[in-house]
Amino acid sequence: MSSEKHGEGTKLSRGIRSRQLTMIAIGGAIGTGLFFASGSAVSSSGPGGAMVAYGLMGLIVFFMMSSLGEMATQLPLVGSFEAYANRFIDPAFGFAVGWNYWFSWAITVAAEFVAAGLIVKFWIPEVPGTLVAIIAFTLLMGLNLISTKSYAEAEYWFAGIKVIAVIIFLIAGVLCIFGIMGNHTTGFQNWTLDAGDGGKAPFVGGFAAMMSVFAVAGFSFQGTEIVGLAAAETADPEKNVPKAINTVFWRILIFYIGSIFVIGTLIPFTEPDLLNGSATNVAASPFVLVFKNVGFAAAASVLNAVILTSVLSCGNSGLYTSSRMLHAMATRGNAPKFFAKTNKHGVPVYAVWATGGIAALSFFASMVGEGKIYTIFYNASALSGFFIWLGISICHYRFRKAWVAQGHSISELKYKSLLYPFGPIFAGVMITVIIFLANMWVFQADTFSWFDFISNYALIPVFPILIIAYKLKKKTKLVPLTECDFTIPDETVDDPTIAAAANK
Repeated sequence: MSSEKHGEGTKLSRGIRSRQLTMIAIGGAIGTGLFFASGSAVSSSGPGGAMVAYGLMGLIVFFMMSSLGEMATQLPLVGSFEAYANRFIDPAFGFAVGWNYWFSWAITVAAEFVAAGLIVKFWIPEVPGTLVAIIAFTLLMGLNLISTKSYAEAEYWFAGIKVIAVIIFLIAGVLCIFGIMGNHTTGFQNWTLDAGDGGKAPFVGGFAAMMSVFAVAGFSFQGTEIVGLAAAETADPEKNVPKAINTVFWRILIFYIGSIFVIGTLIPFTEPDLLNGSATNVAASPFVLVFKNVGFAAAASVLNAVILTSVLSCGNSGLYTSSRMLHAMATRGNAPKFFAKTNKHGVPVYAVWATGGIAALSFFASMVGEGKIYTIFYNASALSGFFIWLGISICHYRFRKAWVAQGHSISELKYKSLLYPFGPIFAGVMITVIIFLANMWVFQADTFSWFDFISNYALIPVFPILIIAYKLKKKTKLVPLTECDFTIPDETVDDPTIAAAANK
Protein backbone atom coordinates (compact mmCIF):
# COMPACT_ATOMS: atom_id res chain seq x y z
CA MET A 1 0.00 0.00 0.00
CA SER A 2 1.16 3.51 -0.75
CA SER A 3 2.75 5.59 2.00
CA GLU A 4 1.08 8.82 0.84
CA LYS A 5 -1.13 10.46 3.48
CA HIS A 6 -4.11 12.47 2.31
CA GLY A 7 -6.93 13.82 4.37
CA GLU A 8 -9.67 16.39 4.18
CA GLY A 9 -8.34 19.68 2.93
CA THR A 10 -5.42 18.13 1.07
CA LYS A 11 -7.14 16.81 -2.08
CA LEU A 12 -6.48 18.39 -5.47
CA SER A 13 -9.23 19.00 -8.02
CA ARG A 14 -9.56 17.35 -11.42
CA GLY A 15 -10.23 20.65 -13.16
CA ILE A 16 -8.00 20.32 -16.25
CA ARG A 17 -9.74 19.30 -19.49
CA SER A 18 -8.31 17.57 -22.54
CA ARG A 19 -7.94 20.70 -24.69
CA GLN A 20 -6.30 22.53 -21.79
CA LEU A 21 -3.88 19.70 -21.00
CA THR A 22 -2.68 19.59 -24.60
CA MET A 23 -2.15 23.34 -24.77
CA ILE A 24 -0.49 23.42 -21.35
CA ALA A 25 2.13 20.93 -22.53
CA ILE A 26 2.70 22.80 -25.81
CA GLY A 27 2.89 26.15 -24.05
CA GLY A 28 5.35 24.80 -21.50
CA ALA A 29 7.91 24.14 -24.23
CA ILE A 30 7.47 27.21 -26.43
CA GLY A 31 9.10 30.31 -25.03
CA THR A 32 12.12 32.54 -25.36
CA GLY A 33 14.12 29.40 -26.16
CA LEU A 34 12.37 29.29 -29.54
CA PHE A 35 11.92 33.01 -30.17
CA PHE A 36 15.53 33.96 -29.33
CA ALA A 37 17.82 30.99 -28.63
CA SER A 38 17.05 29.39 -32.00
CA GLY A 39 18.91 32.29 -33.62
CA SER A 40 21.97 31.90 -31.42
CA ALA A 41 21.95 28.15 -32.16
CA VAL A 42 22.14 28.78 -35.91
CA SER A 43 24.80 31.48 -35.54
CA SER A 44 27.08 29.35 -33.34
CA SER A 45 26.93 25.98 -35.13
CA GLY A 46 25.34 26.72 -38.50
CA PRO A 47 21.90 25.59 -39.68
CA GLY A 48 23.02 21.97 -40.04
CA GLY A 49 24.53 21.83 -36.58
CA ALA A 50 21.42 23.41 -35.09
CA MET A 51 19.13 20.98 -36.93
CA VAL A 52 21.12 17.96 -35.75
CA ALA A 53 21.20 19.17 -32.14
CA TYR A 54 17.50 20.03 -32.02
CA GLY A 55 16.60 16.81 -33.84
CA LEU A 56 18.61 14.60 -31.49
CA MET A 57 17.30 16.47 -28.47
CA GLY A 58 13.80 15.94 -29.83
CA LEU A 59 14.50 12.20 -29.97
CA ILE A 60 15.70 12.24 -26.37
CA VAL A 61 12.56 14.10 -25.29
CA PHE A 62 10.40 11.67 -27.27
CA PHE A 63 11.73 8.67 -25.34
CA MET A 64 11.59 10.54 -22.04
CA MET A 65 7.96 11.58 -22.66
CA SER A 66 7.04 8.09 -23.83
CA SER A 67 8.43 6.75 -20.54
CA LEU A 68 6.51 9.36 -18.57
CA GLY A 69 3.35 8.60 -20.53
CA GLU A 70 3.42 4.92 -19.59
CA MET A 71 3.81 5.71 -15.90
CA ALA A 72 1.41 8.68 -15.75
CA THR A 73 -1.36 6.78 -17.54
CA GLN A 74 -1.04 3.75 -15.28
CA LEU A 75 -0.47 5.78 -12.11
CA PRO A 76 -1.81 9.39 -12.32
CA LEU A 77 -0.35 10.22 -8.91
CA VAL A 78 -0.03 13.56 -7.19
CA GLY A 79 3.60 14.58 -7.64
CA SER A 80 4.08 12.37 -10.71
CA PHE A 81 7.79 11.65 -11.19
CA GLU A 82 8.62 12.50 -7.57
CA ALA A 83 6.13 9.82 -6.51
CA TYR A 84 7.55 7.37 -9.06
CA ALA A 85 11.09 7.96 -7.77
CA ASN A 86 9.89 7.19 -4.23
CA ARG A 87 8.15 3.99 -5.30
CA PHE A 88 10.48 2.58 -7.96
CA ILE A 89 13.99 3.76 -7.03
CA ASP A 90 14.59 5.02 -3.50
CA PRO A 91 12.80 7.53 -1.24
CA ALA A 92 16.07 9.47 -1.14
CA PHE A 93 15.99 9.79 -4.94
CA GLY A 94 12.37 10.93 -4.75
CA PHE A 95 13.31 13.53 -2.16
CA ALA A 96 16.02 14.91 -4.45
CA VAL A 97 13.74 14.88 -7.51
CA GLY A 98 10.95 16.69 -5.69
CA TRP A 99 12.98 19.51 -4.21
CA ASN A 100 15.03 19.84 -7.41
CA TYR A 101 11.89 20.20 -9.52
CA TRP A 102 10.28 22.65 -7.13
CA PHE A 103 13.40 24.80 -7.16
CA SER A 104 13.75 24.52 -10.94
CA TRP A 105 10.31 25.93 -11.64
CA ALA A 106 10.18 28.37 -8.72
CA ILE A 107 13.38 30.00 -9.95
CA THR A 108 12.00 29.90 -13.50
CA VAL A 109 9.05 32.00 -12.37
CA ALA A 110 11.50 34.54 -10.91
CA ALA A 111 13.42 34.55 -14.20
CA GLU A 112 10.23 35.11 -16.19
CA PHE A 113 9.26 38.08 -14.00
CA VAL A 114 12.70 39.61 -14.65
CA ALA A 115 12.27 38.90 -18.37
CA ALA A 116 8.88 40.61 -18.34
CA GLY A 117 10.52 43.80 -17.13
CA LEU A 118 13.17 43.61 -19.85
CA ILE A 119 10.51 43.02 -22.51
CA VAL A 120 8.31 45.94 -21.45
CA LYS A 121 11.36 48.22 -21.65
CA PHE A 122 11.20 47.73 -25.43
CA TRP A 123 8.12 49.99 -25.40
CA ILE A 124 8.77 52.02 -22.23
CA PRO A 125 12.56 52.22 -21.62
CA GLU A 126 12.22 54.13 -18.34
CA VAL A 127 9.77 51.69 -16.66
CA PRO A 128 11.24 50.09 -13.49
CA GLY A 129 11.66 46.35 -13.92
CA THR A 130 10.49 45.83 -10.33
CA LEU A 131 7.13 47.46 -11.11
CA VAL A 132 6.56 45.12 -14.06
CA ALA A 133 7.57 42.12 -11.93
CA ILE A 134 5.07 43.12 -9.21
CA ILE A 135 2.24 43.44 -11.77
CA ALA A 136 3.08 40.05 -13.31
CA PHE A 137 3.34 38.53 -9.81
CA THR A 138 -0.10 39.85 -8.84
CA LEU A 139 -1.74 38.62 -12.06
CA LEU A 140 -0.33 35.09 -12.00
CA MET A 141 -0.72 34.58 -8.26
CA GLY A 142 -4.37 35.54 -8.64
CA LEU A 143 -4.92 33.05 -11.47
CA ASN A 144 -3.27 30.22 -9.53
CA LEU A 145 -4.97 30.92 -6.21
CA ILE A 146 -8.52 31.12 -7.56
CA SER A 147 -8.79 27.57 -8.91
CA THR A 148 -7.13 24.96 -11.10
CA LYS A 149 -9.69 25.77 -13.79
CA SER A 150 -8.68 29.45 -13.87
CA TYR A 151 -5.01 28.51 -14.22
CA ALA A 152 -5.76 25.99 -16.99
CA GLU A 153 -8.00 28.33 -18.96
CA ALA A 154 -5.52 31.21 -18.75
CA GLU A 155 -2.72 28.92 -19.87
CA TYR A 156 -4.86 27.67 -22.75
CA TRP A 157 -5.13 31.19 -24.17
CA PHE A 158 -1.56 32.24 -23.33
CA ALA A 159 -0.21 29.16 -25.13
CA GLY A 160 -2.65 29.61 -28.01
CA ILE A 161 -1.16 33.00 -28.86
CA LYS A 162 2.33 31.49 -29.06
CA VAL A 163 1.19 28.61 -31.23
CA ILE A 164 -0.55 30.93 -33.69
CA ALA A 165 2.58 33.11 -33.92
CA VAL A 166 4.80 30.12 -34.70
CA ILE A 167 2.38 28.76 -37.33
CA ILE A 168 2.24 32.14 -39.08
CA PHE A 169 6.05 32.30 -38.97
CA LEU A 170 6.40 28.86 -40.55
CA ILE A 171 3.92 29.65 -43.32
CA ALA A 172 5.57 33.00 -44.08
CA GLY A 173 9.00 31.37 -43.99
CA VAL A 174 8.09 28.67 -46.49
CA LEU A 175 6.59 31.27 -48.84
CA CYS A 176 9.82 33.28 -48.59
CA ILE A 177 11.97 30.21 -49.31
CA PHE A 178 10.13 29.61 -52.57
CA GLY A 179 10.20 33.29 -53.56
CA ILE A 180 6.45 33.87 -53.19
CA MET A 181 6.96 36.51 -50.49
CA GLY A 182 9.84 38.75 -49.44
CA ASN A 183 13.12 39.32 -51.28
CA HIS A 184 14.79 35.97 -50.61
CA THR A 185 16.42 34.32 -53.61
CA THR A 186 14.69 31.00 -54.23
CA GLY A 187 16.84 28.09 -53.07
CA PHE A 188 18.94 26.80 -50.21
CA GLN A 189 22.19 28.72 -50.63
CA ASN A 190 22.73 29.11 -46.89
CA TRP A 191 23.14 25.37 -46.58
CA THR A 192 26.04 25.16 -49.05
CA LEU A 193 27.91 28.49 -48.86
CA ASP A 194 31.58 28.54 -47.84
CA ALA A 195 31.80 29.44 -44.16
CA GLY A 196 34.99 31.39 -44.74
CA ASP A 197 37.20 29.07 -42.73
CA GLY A 198 37.39 26.20 -45.15
CA GLY A 199 34.14 24.62 -44.00
CA LYS A 200 30.57 24.77 -45.15
CA ALA A 201 27.86 26.85 -43.54
CA PRO A 202 25.68 23.93 -42.37
CA PHE A 203 28.28 22.89 -39.76
CA VAL A 204 30.57 25.43 -38.09
CA GLY A 205 32.14 26.00 -34.68
CA GLY A 206 33.27 22.47 -33.97
CA PHE A 207 32.26 20.05 -31.21
CA ALA A 208 32.03 22.65 -28.42
CA ALA A 209 29.61 24.75 -30.49
CA MET A 210 27.49 21.69 -31.24
CA MET A 211 27.34 20.77 -27.55
CA SER A 212 26.32 24.29 -26.60
CA VAL A 213 23.38 23.98 -28.99
CA PHE A 214 22.36 20.76 -27.21
CA ALA A 215 22.11 22.84 -24.05
CA VAL A 216 20.01 25.49 -25.80
CA ALA A 217 17.78 22.82 -27.36
CA GLY A 218 17.36 21.08 -24.03
CA PHE A 219 16.45 24.32 -22.29
CA SER A 220 13.93 25.01 -25.06
CA PHE A 221 12.18 21.63 -24.76
CA GLN A 222 11.97 21.71 -20.97
CA GLY A 223 8.38 22.03 -19.82
CA THR A 224 7.03 19.13 -21.89
CA GLU A 225 7.08 17.00 -18.73
CA ILE A 226 4.38 19.22 -17.17
CA VAL A 227 1.76 16.93 -18.71
CA GLY A 228 2.86 14.17 -16.31
CA LEU A 229 2.52 16.39 -13.26
CA ALA A 230 -0.90 17.62 -14.44
CA ALA A 231 -2.17 14.04 -14.81
CA ALA A 232 -3.39 13.97 -11.19
CA GLU A 233 -5.67 16.95 -11.90
CA THR A 234 -6.80 15.84 -15.35
CA ALA A 235 -10.24 14.48 -16.12
CA ASP A 236 -10.04 10.92 -17.51
CA PRO A 237 -6.21 10.64 -17.39
CA GLU A 238 -6.26 7.17 -18.97
CA LYS A 239 -7.55 8.74 -22.19
CA ASN A 240 -6.24 12.31 -22.08
CA VAL A 241 -2.65 11.82 -20.89
CA PRO A 242 -1.55 9.56 -23.79
CA LYS A 243 -3.39 11.80 -26.23
CA ALA A 244 -1.64 14.91 -24.92
CA ILE A 245 1.80 13.27 -24.91
CA ASN A 246 1.48 11.89 -28.44
CA THR A 247 0.08 15.03 -30.05
CA VAL A 248 2.17 17.52 -28.11
CA PHE A 249 5.53 15.95 -28.89
CA TRP A 250 5.05 15.93 -32.64
CA ARG A 251 3.68 19.47 -32.70
CA ILE A 252 6.57 20.79 -30.66
CA LEU A 253 9.10 18.92 -32.80
CA ILE A 254 7.57 20.36 -35.98
CA PHE A 255 7.57 23.85 -34.47
CA TYR A 256 11.23 23.69 -33.43
CA ILE A 257 12.72 21.77 -36.35
CA GLY A 258 10.57 23.74 -38.79
CA SER A 259 11.64 27.05 -37.28
CA ILE A 260 15.34 26.10 -37.34
CA PHE A 261 15.01 25.09 -40.99
CA VAL A 262 13.30 28.35 -41.95
CA ILE A 263 15.80 30.47 -40.00
CA GLY A 264 18.81 28.59 -41.38
CA THR A 265 17.50 28.85 -44.95
CA LEU A 266 16.53 32.51 -44.91
CA ILE A 267 19.19 34.02 -42.64
CA PRO A 268 22.96 33.39 -43.10
CA PHE A 269 24.61 32.18 -39.90
CA THR A 270 27.00 35.15 -40.23
CA GLU A 271 24.14 37.68 -40.08
CA PRO A 272 25.23 40.29 -37.47
CA ASP A 273 21.73 40.68 -36.03
CA LEU A 274 21.47 36.92 -35.57
CA LEU A 275 24.76 36.89 -33.70
CA ASN A 276 23.51 39.64 -31.40
CA GLY A 277 20.22 37.95 -30.53
CA SER A 278 19.34 37.93 -26.85
CA ALA A 279 16.35 38.15 -24.56
CA THR A 280 17.03 41.88 -24.18
CA ASN A 281 17.14 42.63 -27.90
CA VAL A 282 13.83 41.70 -29.50
CA ALA A 283 14.79 43.35 -32.80
CA ALA A 284 17.50 40.69 -33.23
CA SER A 285 15.11 37.75 -32.84
CA PRO A 286 15.23 35.55 -35.97
CA PHE A 287 11.43 35.70 -36.03
CA VAL A 288 11.57 39.49 -36.37
CA LEU A 289 14.26 39.28 -39.06
CA VAL A 290 12.16 36.93 -41.17
CA PHE A 291 8.97 38.96 -40.73
CA LYS A 292 10.82 42.15 -41.68
CA ASN A 293 12.04 40.40 -44.82
CA VAL A 294 8.39 39.76 -45.71
CA GLY A 295 7.74 43.49 -45.37
CA PHE A 296 6.06 43.47 -41.97
CA ALA A 297 7.51 46.68 -40.54
CA ALA A 298 5.81 46.34 -37.15
CA ALA A 299 7.23 42.85 -36.63
CA ALA A 300 9.38 43.76 -33.62
CA SER A 301 6.55 45.39 -31.69
CA VAL A 302 4.04 42.62 -32.45
CA LEU A 303 6.52 39.86 -31.60
CA ASN A 304 7.41 41.65 -28.38
CA ALA A 305 3.75 41.40 -27.37
CA VAL A 306 3.75 37.70 -28.24
CA ILE A 307 6.91 37.14 -26.20
CA LEU A 308 5.36 38.96 -23.24
CA THR A 309 2.42 36.54 -23.30
CA SER A 310 4.98 33.74 -23.62
CA VAL A 311 6.71 34.91 -20.46
CA LEU A 312 3.40 35.12 -18.62
CA SER A 313 2.53 31.65 -19.88
CA CYS A 314 5.81 30.19 -18.61
CA GLY A 315 5.42 31.94 -15.26
CA ASN A 316 1.85 30.68 -15.00
CA SER A 317 2.95 27.10 -15.66
CA GLY A 318 5.87 27.48 -13.26
CA LEU A 319 3.67 28.55 -10.37
CA TYR A 320 1.31 25.66 -11.05
CA THR A 321 3.87 22.89 -11.43
CA SER A 322 6.16 23.90 -8.58
CA SER A 323 3.29 24.40 -6.11
CA ARG A 324 1.86 20.97 -6.99
CA MET A 325 5.24 19.37 -6.46
CA LEU A 326 5.58 21.05 -3.06
CA HIS A 327 2.05 19.87 -2.18
CA ALA A 328 2.95 16.31 -3.22
CA MET A 329 6.13 16.31 -1.15
CA ALA A 330 4.18 17.52 1.88
CA THR A 331 1.72 14.62 1.56
CA ARG A 332 4.68 12.23 1.64
CA GLY A 333 6.42 13.88 4.57
CA ASN A 334 9.26 15.37 2.52
CA ALA A 335 8.11 18.95 3.11
CA PRO A 336 6.29 20.74 5.97
CA LYS A 337 2.76 19.34 6.34
CA PHE A 338 0.93 22.64 5.94
CA PHE A 339 1.99 22.77 2.27
CA ALA A 340 -0.40 19.85 1.69
CA LYS A 341 -3.46 21.88 2.70
CA THR A 342 -5.85 22.95 -0.05
CA ASN A 343 -8.76 25.38 -0.15
CA LYS A 344 -12.34 24.51 -1.10
CA HIS A 345 -11.37 24.66 -4.79
CA GLY A 346 -8.61 22.09 -4.38
CA VAL A 347 -5.78 24.65 -4.67
CA PRO A 348 -2.71 24.15 -2.41
CA VAL A 349 -2.64 27.79 -1.36
CA TYR A 350 0.34 27.62 1.00
CA ALA A 351 2.40 25.85 -1.64
CA VAL A 352 1.46 28.52 -4.19
CA TRP A 353 2.49 31.29 -1.79
CA ALA A 354 5.80 29.57 -0.99
CA THR A 355 6.61 29.36 -4.68
CA GLY A 356 5.54 32.95 -5.12
CA GLY A 357 7.96 33.89 -2.36
CA ILE A 358 10.88 32.52 -4.39
CA ALA A 359 9.53 34.25 -7.50
CA ALA A 360 9.53 37.52 -5.56
CA LEU A 361 13.32 37.45 -5.69
CA SER A 362 12.79 39.06 -9.09
CA PHE A 363 11.81 42.27 -7.27
CA PHE A 364 15.46 42.71 -6.29
CA ALA A 365 16.95 42.04 -9.73
CA SER A 366 17.80 45.68 -10.28
CA MET A 367 20.17 45.56 -7.32
CA VAL A 368 22.37 43.01 -9.11
CA GLY A 369 21.59 43.81 -12.73
CA GLU A 370 18.55 42.49 -14.55
CA GLY A 371 20.49 40.90 -17.40
CA LYS A 372 22.93 39.15 -15.05
CA ILE A 373 20.28 37.89 -12.63
CA TYR A 374 18.20 36.59 -15.55
CA THR A 375 21.19 34.56 -16.74
CA ILE A 376 21.75 33.11 -13.27
CA PHE A 377 18.09 32.14 -12.84
CA TYR A 378 17.81 30.70 -16.34
CA ASN A 379 20.93 28.56 -16.09
CA ALA A 380 19.97 27.25 -12.64
CA SER A 381 16.52 26.28 -13.85
CA ALA A 382 17.77 24.59 -17.01
CA LEU A 383 20.39 22.46 -15.26
CA SER A 384 17.87 21.35 -12.66
CA GLY A 385 15.47 20.40 -15.44
CA PHE A 386 17.97 17.99 -16.99
CA PHE A 387 18.22 16.09 -13.69
CA ILE A 388 14.43 15.68 -13.71
CA TRP A 389 14.54 14.13 -17.18
CA LEU A 390 17.28 11.79 -16.01
CA GLY A 391 15.14 10.79 -13.04
CA ILE A 392 12.12 10.09 -15.25
CA SER A 393 14.19 7.78 -17.48
CA ILE A 394 15.57 5.82 -14.51
CA CYS A 395 12.10 5.59 -12.93
CA HIS A 396 10.59 4.10 -16.08
CA TYR A 397 13.36 1.53 -16.47
CA ARG A 398 12.64 0.20 -12.98
CA PHE A 399 8.85 0.71 -13.31
CA ARG A 400 8.70 -1.78 -16.19
CA LYS A 401 11.09 -4.19 -14.46
CA ALA A 402 8.96 -4.11 -11.30
CA TRP A 403 5.73 -4.55 -13.29
CA VAL A 404 7.02 -7.80 -14.78
CA ALA A 405 8.67 -8.95 -11.53
CA GLN A 406 5.29 -8.74 -9.77
CA GLY A 407 3.63 -11.06 -12.27
CA HIS A 408 1.98 -8.53 -14.57
CA SER A 409 2.10 -8.81 -18.35
CA ILE A 410 3.06 -5.94 -20.65
CA SER A 411 -0.32 -6.23 -22.37
CA GLU A 412 -2.00 -5.08 -19.13
CA LEU A 413 -0.40 -1.63 -19.37
CA LYS A 414 -2.86 1.06 -20.44
CA TYR A 415 -0.19 2.84 -22.48
CA LYS A 416 3.05 1.30 -23.69
CA SER A 417 6.22 3.28 -24.34
CA LEU A 418 8.13 2.57 -27.53
CA LEU A 419 11.37 0.58 -27.74
CA TYR A 420 11.77 -0.35 -24.09
CA PRO A 421 14.44 -0.73 -22.68
CA PHE A 422 16.35 1.17 -25.38
CA GLY A 423 14.26 4.32 -24.90
CA PRO A 424 14.93 5.09 -21.22
CA ILE A 425 18.54 3.89 -21.44
CA PHE A 426 19.27 6.06 -24.49
CA ALA A 427 17.58 9.10 -22.94
CA GLY A 428 19.34 8.61 -19.60
CA VAL A 429 22.81 8.25 -21.09
CA MET A 430 22.41 11.20 -23.46
CA ILE A 431 21.04 13.47 -20.73
CA THR A 432 23.99 12.60 -18.50
CA VAL A 433 26.43 13.50 -21.29
CA ILE A 434 24.64 16.79 -21.89
CA ILE A 435 24.66 17.73 -18.19
CA PHE A 436 28.46 17.56 -18.08
CA LEU A 437 29.48 18.55 -21.62
CA ALA A 438 26.86 20.97 -22.91
CA ASN A 439 28.58 23.93 -21.26
CA MET A 440 32.17 22.87 -21.88
CA TRP A 441 32.67 26.19 -23.67
CA VAL A 442 33.18 27.84 -20.26
CA PHE A 443 36.59 26.15 -20.02
CA GLN A 444 38.03 27.98 -23.03
CA ALA A 445 41.17 29.62 -21.69
CA ASP A 446 40.81 32.90 -23.55
CA THR A 447 37.22 33.53 -22.40
CA PHE A 448 37.04 31.71 -19.04
CA SER A 449 35.17 33.49 -16.24
CA TRP A 450 34.18 32.29 -12.81
CA PHE A 451 30.70 33.75 -13.30
CA ASP A 452 30.10 31.48 -16.32
CA PHE A 453 31.56 28.47 -14.55
CA ILE A 454 29.53 28.89 -11.37
CA SER A 455 26.24 29.68 -13.14
CA ASN A 456 26.63 26.66 -15.46
CA TYR A 457 28.20 24.00 -13.23
CA ALA A 458 27.79 24.86 -9.54
CA LEU A 459 24.39 23.16 -9.22
CA ILE A 460 25.53 19.78 -10.55
CA PRO A 461 26.67 18.49 -7.11
CA VAL A 462 23.40 19.58 -5.43
CA PHE A 463 21.33 16.65 -6.72
CA PRO A 464 23.64 13.87 -5.45
CA ILE A 465 24.18 15.78 -2.18
CA LEU A 466 20.41 15.79 -1.54
CA ILE A 467 20.27 12.03 -2.15
CA ILE A 468 23.23 11.27 0.13
CA ALA A 469 22.00 13.55 2.92
CA TYR A 470 18.54 11.98 2.91
CA LYS A 471 19.94 8.44 2.87
CA LEU A 472 22.21 9.18 5.79
CA LYS A 473 19.34 10.62 7.81
CA LYS A 474 16.57 8.16 6.89
CA LYS A 475 18.71 5.07 6.19
CA THR A 476 16.76 4.36 3.01
CA LYS A 477 17.62 1.61 0.52
CA LEU A 478 16.90 0.80 -3.10
CA VAL A 479 13.29 -0.43 -3.32
CA PRO A 480 13.23 -4.14 -4.32
CA LEU A 481 11.38 -4.72 -7.60
CA THR A 482 8.92 -7.06 -5.90
CA GLU A 483 8.01 -4.34 -3.37
CA CYS A 484 7.43 -1.44 -5.77
CA ASP A 485 3.96 0.02 -5.22
CA PHE A 486 1.46 0.18 -8.11
CA THR A 487 -1.62 1.26 -6.14
CA ILE A 488 -3.38 4.63 -6.24
CA PRO A 489 -4.70 5.94 -2.89
CA ASP A 490 -8.42 6.77 -3.14
CA GLU A 491 -7.86 10.02 -1.27
CA THR A 492 -5.49 11.53 -3.83
CA VAL A 493 -8.30 12.47 -6.22
CA ASP A 494 -11.74 13.98 -5.92
CA ASP A 495 -13.36 11.02 -7.72
CA PRO A 496 -12.67 7.74 -5.83
CA THR A 497 -14.01 5.66 -8.73
CA ILE A 498 -10.95 6.67 -10.77
CA ALA A 499 -8.58 5.26 -8.18
CA ALA A 500 -10.70 2.16 -7.71
CA ALA A 501 -10.64 1.45 -11.44
CA ALA A 502 -6.90 2.07 -11.64
CA ASN A 503 -6.18 -0.36 -8.81
CA LYS A 504 -8.02 -3.28 -10.44
